[in-house]
Amino acid sequence: MEAVIYHNPACGTSRNTLALIRHAGIEPTIIEYLQDPPSRARLRELISAAGLSARDAIRQKGTPYLELGLEDPLLDEDALLDAMLAHPILINRPFVVTDKGVRLCRPSELVLDILPPVTRPFVKEDGEVVIDESGRRRL
Repeated sequence: MEAVIYHNPACGTSRNTLALIRHAGIEPTIIEYLQDPPSRARLRELISAAGLSARDAIRQKGTPYLELGLEDPLLDEDALLDAMLAHPILINRPFVVTDKGVRLCRPSELVLDILPPVTRPFVKEDGEVVIDESGRRRL
């Protein structure tokens, strides 16, 4: 299986997601989207394929979200996409694409929905158990 992750190495959730993909035996294509942002068409495609709206996919924490007035409910999809493209830090992360679908992996264990079955134990950076010693996914 192939996988692509839109990754920010400074983000713990993104790092945990990448680690889960690798734990599943997949070496993904890594796109550091802050340096290499997706095109408008690709961003729209990722958001739509994940079943989200631009508002659902926009990041607020640690971004210029409020300074740009993006909380305005009257802003449409195009306005939010414009902001995300102008300021890639506004793109929530990580988006992951596999043959099984597209997910915005927040929390990181959502990536398991689009990976082959993983039963080996896995623990996040912070010590949270995602897959226990019995191979069961913790919720």
